[in-house]
Amino acid sequence: MIKSLILVFVLLASNISTALADEQPFSFLLASSFDPSKHSLDDYLISEKLDGVRAYWNGESLVSRGGHVFAAPTWFLDALPNTPLDGELWGGRQTFDEVSGIVRRSQPHQGWRKLTFMVFELPQAKGEFLSRYHALQKLHAEQGNRTWKFVEQKEAPDSLESLQAMLVKMDAQGGEGFMLKLKTAAYQGGRSDDLLKVKLQSDAEALVVAHHRGKGRLADVMGSVTVQMANGVQFKIGSGFSDVQRRNPPAIGTLITYKYNGFTKNGKPRFPVFWRVRRSQSSSGS
Repeated sequence: MIKSLILVFVLLASNISTALADEQPFSFLLASSFDPSKHSLDDYLISEKLDGVRAYWNGESLVSRGGHVFAAPTWFLDALPNTPLDGELWGGRQTFDEVSGIVRRSQPHQGWRKLTFMVFELPQAKGEFLSRYHALQKLHAEQGNRTWKFVEQKEAPDSLESLQAMLVKMDAQGGEGFMLKLKTAAYQGGRSDDLLKVKLQSDAEALVVAHHRGKGRLADVMGSVTVQMANGVQFKIGSGFSDVQRRNPPAIGTLITYKYNGFTKNGKPRFPVFWRVRRSQSSSGS
């Protein structure tokens, strides 16, 4: 009898393990950079680039790019449809730090009332992006509310000059830039030319590997940090930090985002400026 029970338990455990192994993490669609020599604006729809925290709604929970389940309040989750959605948790322009702080809490927080889940994709819908966008509009018309909205798509401008004028205007309004989505694209995870980002300045991420004391006015605080790119190249960033950040600089191992204007002949970002902390070693992935 005991042997039979043990055998049943082993079989059940094996089945559970197999089921878990079969569950594949969601593969987010990631953006490449717009290159006018490669990409034609006629092939794309355009939308505002939101400065939020990426999230996937699987019908039960909101999951980050790193596989972390956000501790969203029950009322927030109950307001979302059963359909899987790909989007960003957003609190308005230039609110990334606040949004990031809210969603990284381990317990539901009232700050979620400031957030909206801005949806730009129906990842399980078939067909080209244009048809998925129309399906998303229809879904929102039937089930939309204050908690989730769709990101409006428009025809891309007909010239690079018009696009540049739009970028200048968006930058003056505190926006990040624009996203271009290929009209004919099927949904696929990973980085591709199906999704392109367009900004006045480029930005990237790097790990903080060292702190350096400042000079003169900054003699008693951090003057610069050495960071390392994913390809191993290291360089210093000394501008863009507030006085508070200089007194309490991003810890070693922190992933930060910086802005820059092209590269030097040695492959280092030109005129790098600190923008924000993206993730620390103790934070959950996004």
